[in-house]
Amino acid sequence: MTAKPASDVAPQVPAAAAALEIEGVHKRYGSQEALSGVSLRLESGERLALLGPNGAGKTTLVRCVSGRVRPDRGRIRLLGQPLGRELRADHLGLVPQDIALYPALTARANLEIFGRLYGLRGGALARRVDWALAWVGLADRARDRIRTYSGGMKRRINLACGVLHRPRVVLLDEPTAGVDPQSRERIYEMLDELRDDGAALVMTTHLLEEAESRSDRVVILDQGRVVADGAVPELVERIVGSHRHAILRLDRPLPSALPGIASSTDPCEAIVPLEDVARDLRLALEAVQAAGCRVEDLRVVVPNLHAVFIHLTGRELRE
Repeated sequence: MTAKPASDVAPQVPAAAAALEIEGVHKRYGSQEALSGVSLRLESGERLALLGPNGAGKTTLVRCVSGRVRPDRGRIRLLGQPLGRELRADHLGLVPQDIALYPALTARANLEIFGRLYGLRGGALARRVDWALAWVGLADRARDRIRTYSGGMKRRINLACGVLHRPRVVLLDEPTAGVDPQSRERIYEMLDELRDDGAALVMTTHLLEEAESRSDRVVILDQGRVVADGAVPELVERIVGSHRHAILRLDRPLPSALPGIASSTDPCEAIVPLEDVARDLRLALEAVQAAGCRVEDLRVVVPNLHAVFIHLTGRELRE
């Protein structure tokens, strides 16, 4: 990739422009339509989690934005301008799921190579490399070869290589895949720092808890279409409702139906809708005991993103 020289000063962004606009994007591979009119808008400083079952179109959409795939029709705008090669080089960062580093080279050498690809030169490049090594907490390992790094360390350098040029939109494909909880937490902190600096983040993930706690908005794709777009609390309320329910594990099946208690596919389970938790749970426990059953276990289920996902797609999210 050839790019014009860039400084270490953050690029200027038109105040009214969205960071990323995707309108009616279609992409077909032979007889299979991977994207069927996908539209979404991302603002500066926003964290968006892109979810969907395998084959939903997530990877194709990321490839369209990054320039690796050309849409059949539709429009993609970056910072209010039609997406082009030079605009991508200046303002778009891509962090792939597969570690894209040179294992025989040092961390510093890897960062310098990627910085040059993004147009950084001279003092600007040196300053950004020093910043990156400090940002990922690996300044003391700068001259060690990448092949000596742990998986979490490689993942952090991989992230730094994609954002050296201070892009205003960052595409992250499974940014915490295969790392331990400590490394995952550090990567979260790094992403929050990018967001605080004004970057918009698009993150694909198979971890629903990650999407729920680490994004401002969620977009769910299924069969090439957007089936949900919004903040998690809004989606939960609109799609599955906000009421909790309790699942009682009984020592034996209930002998007959009881008011306020729903049946389950497991005859030794009973489901109790909870509007008033203290009242409804007390009444259910009393009714179960009066029916001659004993409660062996109890758990309260709170509607969440997982429930929304399953309701919309009918499938578990799998690697």
